[in-house]
Amino acid sequence: MTVEADRDVRQAVRRVVRENPSASILVTGCYAQRAPEELAALPGVRWVVGNSHKHTIPEILAAEAGAPADCRPCHGRILVGDIHAQALLTCPVMEAGADRTRPNLKIQDGCNNVCSFCIIPSVRGRSRSAPADEVVRQVRNLSGRYREIVLSGINLGRWGRDVVRSGEGMYSPPRQRLVDLLRRLLAETPVERLRLSSIEPMDCSDELLELMAREPRMAKHLHAPLQSGCDSVLRRMKRRYRARHYEERIRRARSLMPEAAIGADVMTGFPEETENEFEESRKFIESLPFTYLHVFTYSERPGTPAANLAGQVPVAVRKQRNAVLRQLAARKNLEFRRRFIGKRLSVVTLEEGWTGLSDNYLKVELATRRPANRITEVDIAGVSAAGLCEQGPFRLLTDIRV
Repeated sequence: MTVEADRDVRQAVRRVVRENPSASILVTGCYAQRAPEELAALPGVRWVVGNSHKHTIPEILAAEAGAPADCRPCHGRILVGDIHAQALLTCPVMEAGADRTRPNLKIQDGCNNVCSFCIIPSVRGRSRSAPADEVVRQVRNLSGRYREIVLSGINLGRWGRDVVRSGEGMYSPPRQRLVDLLRRLLAETPVERLRLSSIEPMDCSDELLELMAREPRMAKHLHAPLQSGCDSVLRRMKRRYRARHYEERIRRARSLMPEAAIGADVMTGFPEETENEFEESRKFIESLPFTYLHVFTYSERPGTPAANLAGQVPVAVRKQRNAVLRQLAARKNLEFRRRFIGKRLSVVTLEEGWTGLSDNYLKVELATRRPANRITEVDIAGVSAAGLCEQGPFRLLTDIRV
């Protein structure tokens, strides 16, 4: 959730109103939870629904559709409550996106961490988990329609460790961990492939990594947010690990899964980040077996401790450092892709039928069109601009330069 993301939302609302002046717009999510009045003031916005009330959207829309025009709610009605009062998480399924073949099942929401740059705890609340039985039911149902299911959450690795609020105060349910849930899903559902969206490094236990490594139905793909490879920056960020801890987890994952995709979120230009600190982080990132990076330029978020730190890095410097890490990421990704020329990979075919996504998170251009939503084996001929190419009758082993 960045300043740029907020700006994009405002621009999207104005564009919709420009193209359809009679539109009634409902805005929801973290921006709505954090700054509802700001959104309610935008032209065309009829409803602002915070994360605290997202579960009521179907009822809101049903009531809106059934009400006479002169009885409908006035412009900019706000539904935002105390996000911290929510104790239970339902289990919303975000159906497959543009590729239509990989549904995203959100099984955890909120976060108990105190990262100084992050607004999530105040707009998403404390960590909450969907009940295990509900997750099993949803995965069993989705398995009948999809070959791969992505499990997601704001802090996915904390699934099952909630402290629940009851009428008599706080209590802890029986302690569960994500690895316990994964074992149930593998034992009790026919799901062909499970993929984890993102796991904090302190939740990458040996038990979890070993399950991912030995279980063929678990995608060989680990995404562990890093943010910085410099300990002094990590301290200012209030991250709960140091570079050596992160490195140990990543190298353990690589030793168990030699061909896995390993990715990270990294941030450039955090307040007071010196050139030496950035270089320390760059060298650390270069030393690890990453196959891709999500590189973010730091942007101030009102209400976060980092926004009040002295020594804000000039925006131009932040962007220049971002470009350095993106170039590093591109080189690492190309080196990783080249390893699979002449090999065979398991892919799930995407909607258009000409592309597949491999178990280890590589896009593969297919030589012939396949039915979507199937898991199939493909032989790799070479690398493309952003992925790999399947061997076909008119395609030889190839390589590119980036």
